This record gives sequence, C-alpha cells and structure tokens, in this order.
Amino acid sequence: MSDVTEHPGRPRRAGRLKPILIGILGAVLVIVLGFVVWTQIVMQGTRSAALSVWEDPAVSVTDVGDAVVLAPTADAERPASGTGLVFIPGAKVDPYAYLYKLSGVVEEAGVTVVITKPTLNLAFFDQRPLETFTAAAPDVDTWFVGGHSLGGVRACQLAEGPAVTGLVLFGSYCANDLSGSALEVLSLAGSDDGLSTPEKVADARVRLPADATMIEIDGANHASFGDYGVQPGDGSATISSDEARSEITRDLVELLG
Repeated sequence: MSDVTEHPGRPRRAGRLKPILIGILGAVLVIVLGFVVWTQIVMQGTRSAALSVWEDPAVSVTDVGDAVVLAPTADAERPASGTGLVFIPGAKVDPYAYLYKLSGVVEEAGVTVVITKPTLNLAFFDQRPLETFTAAAPDVDTWFVGGHSLGGVRACQLAEGPAVTGLVLFGSYCANDLSGSALEVLSLAGSDDGLSTPEKVADARVRLPADATMIEIDGANHASFGDYGVQPGDGSATISSDEARSEITRDLVELLG
C-alpha cells in the first residue's frame, strides 16, 4: 500500500493560479510596450532651422549612426581647432533639433560637435562610454561634454572621466558633485525656463567648481536651447531663436574657442 497522501485541492489551485499569472505577465508586457512606444514619440526638430545648417557651406553635417557630427568645412571661417564637444539632447528631443543652436561655434571657432542619439531617447538609459561618441571625430584631442536638460545631467556623469576638459550645461544642472574638479564649466540658464528654472540651477550651483561661469539668458525658456517648438510645462520665451543662438554662440566661443 502506498504511503503517498493525495491532495486533490492542489491541481485545482494551480489551475486557478495559471490565468492569474498569465494576466500579470500580459499587463507587464503591455506596460513595457507602452513605455517603449512613448519613448519613441519625440519632440521633432524644426525643419527650417535644421535645413539652414544642412545648407551652410561652412558646416559639414554627418549622421554616423550613434550620433550626428557637425564639423567645419574648408569654407569655414576657422579651420578645425582640435577641440570637440559631445552634446547630449534633452529627454525625447530630436538630436537634429540642436543643429542650429550648436552650428555657430563650429563656424566661428572651428569646434567639432558630436550630438548623441540617446538610448530610447532618454539620456539616463544611455550608459555607453564617452569613447562611443568621441570615436566619431578622431582628429579632436581636447574634449568637452555637455547637454540640455536631462542630457546635461548625464553629461555631468561623463565629465568625471579623465579625458574630459570641461562641461557645458544648457538649462540643466548636476546631480553628482563636481565641485572639487578642475573642469572648465559653462552653465547657461533661461530667465523664463519653466522646467530647469533659474532657482533650480542656482540651488545646484554648489555641485560645480567655484570658478564655473554661470550665465542667465534674459528672455530664454527651456526650449530656447534647441529648435523643437513648445514644450509642456515651459515658460514663454520673449526672445527669438536667432537671438538665443547669438548668445549661445558667443558664450560657447568664449569657452571653447
């Protein structure tokens, strides 16, 4: 006679659990797929602003897969300087939205700019090393790293690397402490930025070196640092895109040129 005691209730409970588990897995899958779809709905760059750079004989625009590279051409006012900037876009902002605002420093100072294409269009998901992007411009020997909004937060992390000379922040601030570093830092804020407000930028000032250059662009909002239209939650800019570009170019040339 067998000593095994049968438990007729177990198969029944297992049968009830199976559809519950399938339901949970299905819900998780829907959430994940929904999130992935959401990350692909980006704020597109303004076509006319990007086109003006594509048509500029002084600036070369090259898509290298992981990034978009802006470099001076033979017709540029200044030849390539050997200085480069790896720039990280804000959350869900088209990398091409930054062509116009960053092309001025290419023309006037011969700087090479590498605009990254973040994983899932969100900088904090992009854990690729800086070398992934600097490899796109092998002739550059002095590297700065920068970014807009969430891209600036990621740039602060990359700035801890030994190959980085300085940091550029557009409407952004650091979550990590760089106050003891020897980095050259330029922080540009907008007086009408409704997201990275001047107050938030000021509060995070302690995490930057004491000699960091802090500039507030009067009349600029969060979206003034790119060209991609209106951003939810932002303030209203009172200066034009051209005026914002002139200020950004002047400040970048001062740092990088």
